[in-house]
Amino acid sequence: MDPTRVIHLVTTDVSVLMVQRGALLPTIAHWGRRLTSELGDLRAFAEAGVRSGIDGVSDLPYEPSLLPEHTHGWGGRPGLSVHRGGVGWSPRLALESIDVDGRTVHPGTPVQSGPGTVSALARDDHVGITVVCTVELTVDGLLRTGATIRSDRSDAEPLDVSGVSLALAVPPRAHEVLDFAGRWATEKMPQRHRVVVGTHTRESRRGRTGLDATGTLAVGVPGFDAGAGDVWLCHVGIGGNHEHALERTDGHLAFRGGELLFPGEVRLTAGEEYRTPWVYGSWGDGLDAAAHRYHGFLRRRSRAARRPRPVTCNVWEAVHFEHDLPTLTALASQAAALGVERFVLDDGWFRGRRDDRAGLGDWTPDPVVWPEGLTPLARHVAAEGMELGLWVEPEMINEDSDLARAHPDWVLRARPEALPARQRHQQLLDLTNPDAFAHILAALDTLVTDLDLAYLKWDHNRDLVDAGHPGSGGAAVAEQTRAVYALMDELRSRHPDLEIESCASGGGRVDLGILERTDRVHTSDNHDPLDRVRMLRWTGLLVPPEMLGSHVASATSEATGRTYDLHTRCAAAFLGHFGVEWDLRVLDEADRSELTRWIAAYRDLRGLIATGRVVGAGDFDPDAPSVRGVVAEDGSEGVFTVVTPALSADSRRQVRLPGLATDQSFRLEVAQPPSLAPPWLVPAWLRQVPPLGGSTPGSLAFCGDLLTVVGLDVPTFHRERVLVIRALSTSSTLRAPRRQEPGTASDTARTAS
Repeated sequence: MDPTRVIHLVTTDVSVLMVQRGALLPTIAHWGRRLTSELGDLRAFAEAGVRSGIDGVSDLPYEPSLLPEHTHGWGGRPGLSVHRGGVGWSPRLALESIDVDGRTVHPGTPVQSGPGTVSALARDDHVGITVVCTVELTVDGLLRTGATIRSDRSDAEPLDVSGVSLALAVPPRAHEVLDFAGRWATEKMPQRHRVVVGTHTRESRRGRTGLDATGTLAVGVPGFDAGAGDVWLCHVGIGGNHEHALERTDGHLAFRGGELLFPGEVRLTAGEEYRTPWVYGSWGDGLDAAAHRYHGFLRRRSRAARRPRPVTCNVWEAVHFEHDLPTLTALASQAAALGVERFVLDDGWFRGRRDDRAGLGDWTPDPVVWPEGLTPLARHVAAEGMELGLWVEPEMINEDSDLARAHPDWVLRARPEALPARQRHQQLLDLTNPDAFAHILAALDTLVTDLDLAYLKWDHNRDLVDAGHPGSGGAAVAEQTRAVYALMDELRSRHPDLEIESCASGGGRVDLGILERTDRVHTSDNHDPLDRVRMLRWTGLLVPPEMLGSHVASATSEATGRTYDLHTRCAAAFLGHFGVEWDLRVLDEADRSELTRWIAAYRDLRGLIATGRVVGAGDFDPDAPSVRGVVAEDGSEGVFTVVTPALSADSRRQVRLPGLATDQSFRLEVAQPPSLAPPWLVPAWLRQVPPLGGSTPGSLAFCGDLLTVVGLDVPTFHRERVLVIRALSTSSTLRAPRRQEPGTASDTARTAS
């Protein structure tokens, strides 16, 4: 028997057990709950499953590796699909070395490490390729894997890489899948079903994640929910073409993921490499535990974690394309008076942009609308104590633009003689062209420098359809995606404090490839509060709440036509990166006062929202209230959004507040709608509890175990009512201290009532 390498990566609560035999690539023998066995026991356990085949030479069983190989009899999807002019299409990789954090692992030597990185190098000299597979377990317990493919032969055809599909094995007892569908303004619609033999695949060939993209794919034991049940939450970290898949074969279940490549996109000559995107996975006892690992990963990298999230006002729904300096300065002044800290000028400010048919690519202020440029507005916004943000769409170009007329060769196309069909009246700018890249970088750099911009809302409104290199027509999506990343990286390198929001017709580009370069996502173009409750919940499986753009818009939703009161709109938006996208000129004094209180309450609680653990309940019970909350790591404080069901046979339900410390007592504060039920059906606690921001010593309090195990009596008599409940330990200071950094807008103390 060939000596076996056993590698155990472990964090506080997660184990990844890898086994490597002979010359084969390593396999994942266990990924999930932490193992406490000794290394010798782990090695014996790994050897216990070895099968001999027939006489040790025929029908040798193959355990699929990180890159399952067809050459060993694997009947599922090959991990590596390559060829050289039609030959060399069935590589047989031979492991040459494997290390943990740079230390070589020798055959027969078991290794245990904390969070760490495993690298396995293998070659096939016949095909002429070198492959390095990397597996990392982060300090948060997040697992990610990737591969680098290098062509080693100069005496043969270039190496065509048509696909690399990495595999993260999960136990076959995970019988249920949860993923998501959607469309514009209707993102993140959950769909749950049973795992069956075969492959369940979610593909995107849109050149961006897509409004219909699943984003994450969860597979778990039957009945898993927010708080319990082994579940694996998987994600492919790239915003270009990609695939999420779940493959079930004989005794084997794995998440399969990677970049989707068009023919000819990756052709490697000797010495050239292709690096896959990271494929991520997170195990948890319940969805919330799995999601928290992604949140920790992003919080360690994002600029959003550096300072309090500024309350944002975006002017799109206030003015659309109708820009003028007096209107916008008046809006800025009204926003500042409400407590807004960041003022964002949306689409319509640049040359020739009176509608969406012209101007993309000409990133200078329109001289007719802005004869003095944007400097007067920037000065006014700064004088009001706010940051300035600006909408851009750097990857796109209108045919009716000075840039397109000057450089028609800068437009991506699959046919050199014809442009692709228009989408949103626009085409794609070829950022793989060094001259086009430099032009856009210079334009953005100038805007950020001259206007002292703190923030860019970076939109992406067109799918990458027929996106070919203008000269050859060769597919360009993979290269364009990496060019966009390089553009963002360089711009952020020049402006270390610049924040960027990822927007793509709403939530059409939400992935860890883009989120390692941005600080916020535009969750959806749809601000309908009840739709937003769903979107915030499910987008939040990947993205922490402080990075989820969450705006209070006009009473009647532009996307759905439904009308809601101000309480509902504010309450639904509260547990995110709070902002306003509403024509502030129409506010009466009552609305102005109420919105001011909500903004103040958010500013009081945004430190908790940006650092706490997200919890949920009621996700899969349509008859029950839904709960989404953020709870301090020590369980001493929590804030929860509770939404009564659309239709229920019950007039009341016990609503538990998960995550609070069970051995502490908690004061409650509630922002509640004008009516939850007929007055005689409203329970005593809701009649006695102080409003959000109004807690005092001696206020109504309950033990944590009652709140988390039993729950509060909440009326469900009136449908789709939204409450915000704050629970604060009686042993904590009454008001959480505000985190405020030098240079940010003033944070005058206010309370919500």
